[in-house]
Amino acid sequence: MDLPIIVLVASFVVLLMMNVPIAFSIGISTVLTIFAIGDIPAFKTVAHTIATGIDSFALLAIPFFILAGQLMGRGGIARRLIDFANVLVGRFRGGLSYVNILTCMLFGALSGSSVAAVSSVGGFMIPIMNKEGYDNDFNASITITAATTGLLIPPSNVMIVYSLATGGIVSVAAIFLAGFIPGILVGLGLMVVSGFTSIRRNYGKGVKFTAKESSVKFLVALPPMFLVVLVLGGILGGFFTATEASAIAVLYAFILSVFVYREVKIKDIPQILLECGITTAVVMLLIGTSMAMSWALAFENIPQDISAGLLGISSNPIVILLIINVLLLIVGTFMDMTPAILIFTPIFLPVVQQLGIDPIHFGIIMIMNLCIGICTPPVGTCLFVGCGVANTTITRILPHILLFFLAMVVVLLVVTYLPVLSLILPEFFGF
Repeated sequence: MDLPIIVLVASFVVLLMMNVPIAFSIGISTVLTIFAIGDIPAFKTVAHTIATGIDSFALLAIPFFILAGQLMGRGGIARRLIDFANVLVGRFRGGLSYVNILTCMLFGALSGSSVAAVSSVGGFMIPIMNKEGYDNDFNASITITAATTGLLIPPSNVMIVYSLATGGIVSVAAIFLAGFIPGILVGLGLMVVSGFTSIRRNYGKGVKFTAKESSVKFLVALPPMFLVVLVLGGILGGFFTATEASAIAVLYAFILSVFVYREVKIKDIPQILLECGITTAVVMLLIGTSMAMSWALAFENIPQDISAGLLGISSNPIVILLIINVLLLIVGTFMDMTPAILIFTPIFLPVVQQLGIDPIHFGIIMIMNLCIGICTPPVGTCLFVGCGVANTTITRILPHILLFFLAMVVVLLVVTYLPVLSLILPEFFGF
Protein backbone atom coordinates (compact mmCIF):
# COMPACT_ATOMS: atom_id res chain seq x y z
CA MET A 1 0.00 0.00 0.00
CA ASP A 2 1.32 3.46 -0.94
CA LEU A 3 2.35 5.92 1.77
CA PRO A 4 -0.36 8.53 0.86
CA ILE A 5 -3.12 5.94 1.31
CA ILE A 6 -1.69 4.80 4.64
CA VAL A 7 -1.61 8.45 5.76
CA LEU A 8 -5.18 9.00 4.55
CA VAL A 9 -6.68 6.00 6.31
CA ALA A 10 -4.64 6.30 9.51
CA SER A 11 -5.19 10.04 9.98
CA PHE A 12 -8.90 9.77 9.20
CA VAL A 13 -9.45 6.94 11.68
CA VAL A 14 -7.41 8.69 14.41
CA LEU A 15 -9.31 11.96 13.95
CA LEU A 16 -12.66 10.15 14.15
CA MET A 17 -11.54 8.38 17.34
CA MET A 18 -10.65 11.81 18.77
CA ASN A 19 -14.26 12.93 18.05
CA VAL A 20 -13.14 15.55 15.54
CA PRO A 21 -16.19 16.60 13.44
CA ILE A 22 -16.45 14.53 10.28
CA ALA A 23 -15.97 17.47 7.88
CA PHE A 24 -12.75 18.52 9.61
CA SER A 25 -11.57 14.90 9.80
CA ILE A 26 -12.01 14.54 6.05
CA GLY A 27 -10.35 17.90 5.31
CA ILE A 28 -7.35 17.41 7.62
CA SER A 29 -6.69 13.84 6.46
CA THR A 30 -6.86 15.03 2.83
CA VAL A 31 -4.31 17.78 3.48
CA LEU A 32 -1.96 15.28 5.16
CA THR A 33 -2.43 12.88 2.24
CA ILE A 34 -1.47 15.52 -0.33
CA PHE A 35 1.59 16.40 1.77
CA ALA A 36 2.52 12.70 1.59
CA ILE A 37 2.07 12.71 -2.19
CA GLY A 38 4.54 15.60 -2.48
CA ASP A 39 5.15 18.13 -5.28
CA ILE A 40 1.58 19.46 -4.87
CA PRO A 41 0.61 22.55 -2.79
CA ALA A 42 -1.64 20.84 -0.25
CA PHE A 43 -3.55 23.79 1.23
CA LYS A 44 -4.05 25.46 -2.13
CA THR A 45 -5.25 22.21 -3.73
CA VAL A 46 -7.71 21.37 -0.96
CA ALA A 47 -9.05 24.94 -0.80
CA HIS A 48 -9.50 25.03 -4.57
CA THR A 49 -11.22 21.63 -4.63
CA ILE A 50 -13.59 22.61 -1.81
CA ALA A 51 -14.55 25.80 -3.66
CA THR A 52 -15.08 24.09 -7.02
CA GLY A 53 -16.81 21.12 -5.36
CA ILE A 54 -19.70 23.23 -4.13
CA ASP A 55 -19.79 25.44 -7.23
CA SER A 56 -22.77 23.64 -8.72
CA PHE A 57 -26.19 24.91 -9.74
CA ALA A 58 -27.76 21.58 -8.74
CA LEU A 59 -26.53 22.02 -5.14
CA LEU A 60 -28.64 25.16 -4.77
CA ALA A 61 -31.57 22.80 -4.28
CA ILE A 62 -30.17 21.64 -0.93
CA PRO A 63 -30.51 24.90 1.07
CA PHE A 64 -33.97 25.45 -0.44
CA PHE A 65 -35.18 21.99 0.56
CA ILE A 66 -33.63 22.46 4.01
CA LEU A 67 -35.52 25.74 4.40
CA ALA A 68 -38.76 24.16 3.17
CA GLY A 69 -38.33 21.34 5.69
CA GLN A 70 -37.75 23.75 8.57
CA LEU A 71 -40.81 25.79 7.64
CA MET A 72 -42.87 22.60 7.63
CA GLY A 73 -41.41 21.47 10.93
CA ARG A 74 -42.43 24.76 12.55
CA GLY A 75 -45.73 25.04 10.68
CA GLY A 76 -47.69 22.29 12.42
CA ILE A 77 -47.66 20.08 9.35
CA ALA A 78 -46.41 17.03 11.28
CA ARG A 79 -49.45 17.14 13.58
CA ARG A 80 -51.86 17.28 10.65
CA LEU A 81 -50.13 14.38 8.94
CA ILE A 82 -50.37 12.40 12.20
CA ASP A 83 -54.15 12.95 12.27
CA PHE A 84 -54.44 11.81 8.66
CA ALA A 85 -52.25 8.73 9.25
CA ASN A 86 -54.37 7.89 12.29
CA VAL A 87 -57.45 7.80 10.06
CA LEU A 88 -55.75 5.38 7.66
CA VAL A 89 -54.04 2.91 10.01
CA GLY A 90 -54.93 3.90 13.57
CA ARG A 91 -57.83 1.45 13.77
CA PHE A 92 -55.62 -1.66 13.90
CA ARG A 93 -53.96 -3.36 16.86
CA GLY A 94 -50.84 -1.33 17.62
CA GLY A 95 -52.31 1.41 15.46
CA LEU A 96 -50.18 4.22 16.86
CA SER A 97 -47.00 2.43 15.79
CA TYR A 98 -48.35 2.33 12.22
CA VAL A 99 -49.33 5.98 12.51
CA ASN A 100 -45.79 6.83 13.61
CA ILE A 101 -44.24 5.03 10.63
CA LEU A 102 -46.69 6.37 8.04
CA THR A 103 -46.31 9.92 9.34
CA CYS A 104 -42.52 9.66 9.17
CA MET A 105 -42.86 8.47 5.57
CA LEU A 106 -45.14 11.39 4.67
CA PHE A 107 -43.27 14.07 6.60
CA GLY A 108 -39.84 12.80 5.60
CA ALA A 109 -40.89 12.88 1.96
CA LEU A 110 -42.12 16.46 2.32
CA SER A 111 -39.13 17.78 4.27
CA GLY A 112 -36.42 15.61 2.68
CA SER A 113 -34.77 15.31 6.09
CA SER A 114 -34.66 12.28 8.38
CA VAL A 115 -33.53 14.38 11.35
CA ALA A 116 -36.49 16.75 10.88
CA ALA A 117 -38.81 13.74 10.79
CA VAL A 118 -37.37 12.31 14.01
CA SER A 119 -37.66 15.59 15.89
CA SER A 120 -41.01 16.76 14.50
CA VAL A 121 -42.90 13.46 14.36
CA GLY A 122 -41.17 11.96 17.39
CA GLY A 123 -41.87 15.07 19.43
CA PHE A 124 -45.61 14.48 18.95
CA MET A 125 -45.90 10.71 18.61
CA ILE A 126 -43.58 9.37 21.32
CA PRO A 127 -45.38 11.12 24.24
CA ILE A 128 -48.78 10.07 22.81
CA MET A 129 -47.66 6.45 22.49
CA ASN A 130 -46.18 6.52 25.99
CA LYS A 131 -49.56 7.60 27.41
CA GLU A 132 -51.27 4.72 25.59
CA GLY A 133 -48.97 2.14 27.21
CA TYR A 134 -46.40 1.61 24.47
CA ASP A 135 -42.81 1.18 25.67
CA ASN A 136 -40.81 4.42 25.33
CA ASP A 137 -37.73 2.72 23.84
CA PHE A 138 -39.89 0.82 21.36
CA ASN A 139 -41.50 4.10 20.33
CA ALA A 140 -38.12 5.75 19.85
CA SER A 141 -36.89 2.79 17.78
CA ILE A 142 -39.86 3.09 15.43
CA THR A 143 -39.34 6.82 14.93
CA ILE A 144 -35.58 6.54 14.37
CA THR A 145 -35.83 3.85 11.70
CA ALA A 146 -39.00 5.12 10.01
CA ALA A 147 -37.52 8.62 9.62
CA THR A 148 -35.01 7.24 7.11
CA THR A 149 -37.80 6.54 4.59
CA GLY A 150 -37.86 10.28 3.87
CA LEU A 151 -34.40 9.94 2.32
CA LEU A 152 -35.74 7.38 -0.17
CA ILE A 153 -39.13 8.93 -0.91
CA PRO A 154 -38.48 12.18 -2.84
CA PRO A 155 -37.63 14.97 -2.70
CA SER A 156 -34.38 14.06 -0.95
CA ASN A 157 -31.15 16.00 -0.54
CA VAL A 158 -28.98 12.88 -0.57
CA MET A 159 -30.40 11.92 -3.95
CA ILE A 160 -29.27 15.29 -5.30
CA VAL A 161 -25.81 14.62 -3.88
CA TYR A 162 -25.74 11.18 -5.54
CA SER A 163 -26.68 12.71 -8.89
CA LEU A 164 -23.77 15.14 -8.46
CA ALA A 165 -21.38 12.31 -7.49
CA THR A 166 -22.20 10.39 -10.68
CA GLY A 167 -21.11 13.36 -12.77
CA GLY A 168 -24.55 13.74 -14.29
CA ILE A 169 -24.88 10.08 -15.36
CA VAL A 170 -27.99 9.86 -13.18
CA SER A 171 -30.44 12.75 -13.31
CA VAL A 172 -32.12 14.07 -10.18
CA ALA A 173 -35.57 13.28 -11.58
CA ALA A 174 -34.60 9.66 -12.32
CA ILE A 175 -33.21 8.95 -8.85
CA PHE A 176 -36.23 10.71 -7.30
CA LEU A 177 -38.59 8.34 -9.12
CA ALA A 178 -36.47 5.29 -8.29
CA GLY A 179 -36.82 5.88 -4.55
CA PHE A 180 -40.61 5.67 -4.27
CA ILE A 181 -41.14 1.90 -4.22
CA PRO A 182 -38.06 1.02 -2.11
CA GLY A 183 -39.02 3.74 0.40
CA ILE A 184 -42.55 2.38 0.69
CA LEU A 185 -41.20 -1.18 1.06
CA VAL A 186 -38.97 -0.09 3.95
CA GLY A 187 -42.00 1.48 5.64
CA LEU A 188 -44.03 -1.71 5.15
CA GLY A 189 -41.17 -3.82 6.53
CA LEU A 190 -41.07 -1.66 9.65
CA MET A 191 -44.85 -1.96 9.99
CA VAL A 192 -44.59 -5.76 9.93
CA VAL A 193 -42.12 -5.68 12.83
CA SER A 194 -44.11 -3.11 14.82
CA GLY A 195 -47.36 -5.03 14.21
CA PHE A 196 -45.81 -8.31 15.36
CA THR A 197 -44.38 -6.64 18.48
CA SER A 198 -47.65 -4.80 19.25
CA ILE A 199 -49.68 -8.00 19.06
CA ARG A 200 -47.17 -9.91 21.20
CA ARG A 201 -47.07 -7.15 23.84
CA ASN A 202 -50.76 -6.25 23.55
CA TYR A 203 -50.11 -2.62 22.57
CA GLY A 204 -53.00 -0.36 21.56
CA LYS A 205 -56.51 -1.44 20.59
CA GLY A 206 -56.87 1.06 17.77
CA VAL A 207 -59.23 4.01 17.21
CA LYS A 208 -62.02 4.33 14.65
CA PHE A 209 -63.24 7.60 13.12
CA THR A 210 -66.55 8.56 11.59
CA ALA A 211 -66.74 9.33 7.88
CA LYS A 212 -67.07 13.04 8.67
CA GLU A 213 -64.01 13.06 10.95
CA SER A 214 -61.99 11.14 8.37
CA SER A 215 -62.95 13.56 5.60
CA VAL A 216 -62.00 16.61 7.67
CA LYS A 217 -58.60 15.19 8.64
CA PHE A 218 -57.92 14.23 5.02
CA LEU A 219 -58.78 17.70 3.72
CA VAL A 220 -56.60 19.36 6.36
CA ALA A 221 -53.62 17.12 5.43
CA LEU A 222 -54.16 17.42 1.67
CA PRO A 223 -52.34 20.78 1.14
CA PRO A 224 -48.95 19.61 2.53
CA MET A 225 -49.17 16.28 0.69
CA PHE A 226 -49.74 18.18 -2.54
CA LEU A 227 -46.16 19.46 -2.29
CA VAL A 228 -44.76 16.13 -3.55
CA VAL A 229 -47.14 16.27 -6.53
CA LEU A 230 -46.14 19.87 -7.19
CA VAL A 231 -42.39 19.21 -7.06
CA LEU A 232 -42.28 15.93 -8.97
CA GLY A 233 -45.04 16.87 -11.37
CA GLY A 234 -43.25 20.06 -12.26
CA ILE A 235 -39.92 18.32 -12.81
CA LEU A 236 -41.34 15.44 -14.84
CA GLY A 237 -43.57 17.77 -16.82
CA GLY A 238 -40.57 19.88 -17.78
CA PHE A 239 -41.94 23.02 -16.16
CA PHE A 240 -38.87 23.52 -13.95
CA THR A 241 -35.61 21.90 -12.88
CA ALA A 242 -35.00 20.21 -9.53
CA THR A 243 -33.29 23.37 -8.27
CA GLU A 244 -36.20 25.57 -9.34
CA ALA A 245 -38.58 23.03 -7.79
CA SER A 246 -36.81 23.44 -4.43
CA ALA A 247 -37.42 27.20 -4.53
CA ILE A 248 -41.09 26.59 -5.33
CA ALA A 249 -41.22 24.17 -2.39
CA VAL A 250 -39.98 26.97 -0.10
CA LEU A 251 -42.64 29.37 -1.40
CA TYR A 252 -45.37 26.75 -0.97
CA ALA A 253 -44.21 25.81 2.55
CA PHE A 254 -44.01 29.51 3.47
CA ILE A 255 -47.58 30.18 2.33
CA LEU A 256 -48.85 27.05 4.06
CA SER A 257 -47.08 27.65 7.39
CA VAL A 258 -47.54 31.44 7.62
CA PHE A 259 -50.85 32.19 5.92
CA VAL A 260 -52.86 28.94 5.86
CA TYR A 261 -52.03 27.21 9.16
CA ARG A 262 -50.65 30.42 10.78
CA GLU A 263 -48.27 28.57 13.10
CA VAL A 264 -45.17 30.39 11.84
CA LYS A 265 -45.10 34.13 12.53
CA ILE A 266 -43.23 36.67 10.43
CA LYS A 267 -41.05 37.40 13.46
CA ASP A 268 -39.94 33.74 13.43
CA ILE A 269 -38.55 33.93 9.89
CA PRO A 270 -35.10 35.40 10.78
CA GLN A 271 -34.46 32.57 13.27
CA ILE A 272 -35.59 29.96 10.73
CA LEU A 273 -33.29 31.48 8.10
CA LEU A 274 -30.39 31.47 10.56
CA GLU A 275 -30.94 27.79 11.38
CA CYS A 276 -31.20 27.02 7.68
CA GLY A 277 -27.93 28.87 7.05
CA ILE A 278 -26.13 26.95 9.79
CA THR A 279 -27.39 23.58 8.51
CA THR A 280 -26.54 24.50 4.92
CA ALA A 281 -23.02 25.56 5.94
CA VAL A 282 -22.43 22.19 7.62
CA VAL A 283 -23.72 20.28 4.57
CA MET A 284 -21.70 22.35 2.10
CA LEU A 285 -18.51 21.96 4.14
CA LEU A 286 -19.08 18.21 4.14
CA ILE A 287 -19.58 18.25 0.38
CA GLY A 288 -16.51 20.41 -0.24
CA THR A 289 -14.12 18.38 1.91
CA SER A 290 -15.55 15.12 0.54
CA MET A 291 -14.86 16.31 -2.99
CA ALA A 292 -11.29 17.09 -1.93
CA MET A 293 -10.84 13.58 -0.52
CA SER A 294 -12.34 12.11 -3.72
CA TRP A 295 -9.75 14.09 -5.71
CA ALA A 296 -6.93 12.68 -3.59
CA LEU A 297 -8.26 9.14 -4.01
CA ALA A 298 -8.57 9.59 -7.77
CA PHE A 299 -5.04 11.02 -7.97
CA GLU A 300 -3.73 7.84 -6.34
CA ASN A 301 -5.90 5.64 -8.65
CA ILE A 302 -7.69 4.11 -5.69
CA PRO A 303 -11.05 3.69 -7.52
CA GLN A 304 -9.32 1.74 -10.29
CA ASP A 305 -7.39 -0.42 -7.81
CA ILE A 306 -10.52 -1.25 -5.78
CA SER A 307 -12.44 -1.94 -8.98
CA ALA A 308 -9.77 -4.35 -10.16
CA GLY A 309 -9.64 -5.96 -6.71
CA LEU A 310 -13.38 -6.54 -6.51
CA LEU A 311 -13.60 -7.88 -10.04
CA GLY A 312 -10.63 -10.11 -9.22
CA ILE A 313 -12.66 -11.70 -6.43
CA SER A 314 -15.63 -12.46 -8.67
CA SER A 315 -17.40 -11.34 -11.82
CA ASN A 316 -20.76 -12.48 -10.46
CA PRO A 317 -23.02 -9.44 -9.84
CA ILE A 318 -24.73 -11.21 -6.93
CA VAL A 319 -21.42 -11.70 -5.10
CA ILE A 320 -20.10 -8.21 -5.87
CA LEU A 321 -23.33 -6.52 -4.76
CA LEU A 322 -23.28 -8.54 -1.52
CA ILE A 323 -19.67 -7.41 -0.84
CA ILE A 324 -20.52 -3.78 -1.62
CA ASN A 325 -23.58 -3.94 0.65
CA VAL A 326 -21.47 -5.21 3.55
CA LEU A 327 -18.83 -2.54 2.95
CA LEU A 328 -21.43 0.25 2.77
CA LEU A 329 -23.15 -0.97 5.94
CA ILE A 330 -19.79 -0.72 7.71
CA VAL A 331 -19.06 2.71 6.20
CA GLY A 332 -22.49 3.95 7.30
CA THR A 333 -21.73 3.24 10.94
CA PHE A 334 -18.93 5.82 11.11
CA MET A 335 -19.52 8.25 8.23
CA ASP A 336 -22.36 10.65 7.47
CA MET A 337 -24.38 10.02 4.32
CA THR A 338 -23.24 13.02 2.29
CA PRO A 339 -19.46 12.39 2.44
CA ALA A 340 -20.01 8.64 2.11
CA ILE A 341 -21.93 9.12 -1.14
CA LEU A 342 -19.40 11.59 -2.56
CA ILE A 343 -16.38 9.47 -1.65
CA PHE A 344 -17.62 5.96 -2.42
CA THR A 345 -19.77 6.56 -5.50
CA PRO A 346 -16.71 7.18 -7.73
CA ILE A 347 -15.13 4.05 -6.24
CA PHE A 348 -18.01 1.57 -6.61
CA LEU A 349 -19.92 2.97 -9.59
CA PRO A 350 -17.32 1.89 -12.21
CA VAL A 351 -17.41 -1.64 -10.75
CA VAL A 352 -21.18 -2.05 -10.99
CA GLN A 353 -21.26 -0.46 -14.42
CA GLN A 354 -18.78 -3.06 -15.70
CA LEU A 355 -21.16 -5.73 -14.42
CA GLY A 356 -24.10 -4.17 -16.24
CA ILE A 357 -25.86 -2.84 -13.13
CA ASP A 358 -27.91 0.31 -13.73
CA PRO A 359 -26.46 3.41 -11.97
CA ILE A 360 -29.98 4.44 -10.90
CA HIS A 361 -30.50 1.08 -9.21
CA PHE A 362 -27.08 1.26 -7.57
CA GLY A 363 -27.89 4.72 -6.21
CA ILE A 364 -30.90 3.35 -4.37
CA ILE A 365 -28.82 0.46 -3.01
CA MET A 366 -26.20 2.91 -1.72
CA ILE A 367 -28.75 5.23 -0.11
CA MET A 368 -30.60 2.31 1.56
CA ASN A 369 -27.34 1.04 3.06
CA LEU A 370 -26.41 4.44 4.41
CA CYS A 371 -29.95 4.96 5.76
CA ILE A 372 -29.32 2.00 8.04
CA GLY A 373 -26.01 3.58 9.03
CA ILE A 374 -27.58 6.79 10.34
CA CYS A 375 -29.58 4.67 12.81
CA THR A 376 -26.52 2.92 14.22
CA PRO A 377 -23.76 3.98 16.63
CA PRO A 378 -21.26 5.56 16.83
CA VAL A 379 -22.14 8.34 14.36
CA GLY A 380 -25.85 7.75 13.64
CA THR A 381 -27.49 11.20 13.58
CA CYS A 382 -31.05 9.85 13.68
CA LEU A 383 -30.14 7.57 16.59
CA PHE A 384 -28.80 10.43 18.73
CA VAL A 385 -31.65 12.80 17.87
CA GLY A 386 -34.20 10.06 18.60
CA CYS A 387 -32.60 9.31 21.96
CA GLY A 388 -32.76 13.01 22.82
CA VAL A 389 -36.41 13.33 21.80
CA ALA A 390 -37.41 10.20 23.75
CA ASN A 391 -35.17 11.05 26.71
CA THR A 392 -33.49 7.65 26.64
CA THR A 393 -30.09 6.11 25.89
CA ILE A 394 -28.59 4.09 23.07
CA THR A 395 -28.04 1.12 25.40
CA ARG A 396 -31.74 0.99 26.27
CA ILE A 397 -32.88 1.39 22.67
CA LEU A 398 -30.62 -1.24 21.06
CA PRO A 399 -32.60 -4.36 22.14
CA HIS A 400 -35.77 -2.83 20.65
CA ILE A 401 -34.26 -1.49 17.45
CA LEU A 402 -32.51 -4.71 16.33
CA LEU A 403 -35.66 -6.20 14.77
CA PHE A 404 -36.23 -2.98 12.83
CA PHE A 405 -32.63 -3.15 11.58
CA LEU A 406 -33.30 -6.72 10.44
CA ALA A 407 -36.40 -5.62 8.53
CA MET A 408 -34.44 -2.85 6.80
CA VAL A 409 -31.66 -5.28 5.82
CA VAL A 410 -34.20 -7.77 4.41
CA VAL A 411 -35.81 -5.03 2.29
CA LEU A 412 -32.33 -3.91 1.20
CA LEU A 413 -31.53 -7.40 -0.07
CA VAL A 414 -34.88 -7.64 -1.88
CA VAL A 415 -34.31 -4.29 -3.61
CA THR A 416 -30.68 -5.20 -4.38
CA TYR A 417 -31.57 -8.37 -6.24
CA LEU A 418 -34.85 -7.19 -7.78
CA PRO A 419 -33.77 -4.11 -9.75
CA VAL A 420 -37.24 -3.76 -11.26
CA LEU A 421 -38.39 -2.28 -7.93
CA SER A 422 -36.03 0.67 -8.43
CA LEU A 423 -36.23 0.97 -12.21
CA ILE A 424 -39.90 0.51 -13.05
CA LEU A 425 -40.89 4.15 -12.44
CA PRO A 426 -37.82 5.76 -14.11
CA GLU A 427 -38.33 3.51 -17.14
CA PHE A 428 -42.05 4.33 -17.27
CA PHE A 429 -41.22 8.03 -17.43
CA GLY A 430 -38.49 7.52 -20.00
CA PHE A 431 -35.29 7.77 -17.92
